[in-house]
Amino acid sequence: MRIRAIAAAVTVIGGAVLLQAQRVVLILTDGTPIAVSEYERAEGRVRYFSSDRGQWEQVPEEIVDWERTEARNAREEAAAEARAAEERRERIAERRARTELHGVPLDDGIYYLRDKELVPLEQVFFDVGRSKKRVFLNVIAPVPVTPGKRTYSIKGLASKTVTTDFKPAFYMRLDRFSRFGISRIKPEEGRERRIVQQIYVVPNSEEQFEAQDEVEVFRQQLAPLVYKVWPVDPLEPGEYAIVEFTPGESNLRAWDFSHRPTAAMDKP
Repeated sequence: MRIRAIAAAVTVIGGAVLLQAQRVVLILTDGTPIAVSEYERAEGRVRYFSSDRGQWEQVPEEIVDWERTEARNAREEAAAEARAAEERRERIAERRARTELHGVPLDDGIYYLRDKELVPLEQVFFDVGRSKKRVFLNVIAPVPVTPGKRTYSIKGLASKTVTTDFKPAFYMRLDRFSRFGISRIKPEEGRERRIVQQIYVVPNSEEQFEAQDEVEVFRQQLAPLVYKVWPVDPLEPGEYAIVEFTPGESNLRAWDFSHRPTAAMDKP
């Protein structure tokens, strides 16, 4: 009875296909491993083709530890299958990412995926602290740093843009490298405004720290400065914003949305 080694995983590198043979190993009773490409057992002997020496050889059948040999080769075969499956998933993900990238508009901005259609989100106006000065976020103008705390808030208690799927997905085409994500935004006490971010400035220092209620998200880069972002867990109903800024530079930009999942909307 001849048992042949299983030729293994296929790896794609730069469009070329590289076949990597999975080596079978015979383990002797003294622990010595022998790498083979195939072998056969007959009449009390094991005849094998040595992977190292490239020739046929044989040993007595009783000096092969068959339990360890079969266990080891089964593990290697399972690992090879797992690697091949992971490579297939990666190739599928790469093809999907290329397809998604073609659908993202060329204009910088944030786009919500609603029923297979990309809907642009509008950037919002914001107030800095309690001043009456209003700045449109398309213009990135650093705010003078003063000791204490500053609050970035936006007008209104609810956004005009509504998401209904449990894990809304957004596509982002940015004009710079920066930090971004999804944050919960809450009403500012006593005012019809929602707080997006607070900045704490260290006294007697130019250091400042941004604080926002961030949601854990997945980030997938589709191309330089083009990303897909979506929450790890289903979002709770409420107010949120896609925020984008450079830490320490007071250049916050935000796109708000109200999240009202379908199940919550159907409740009486």
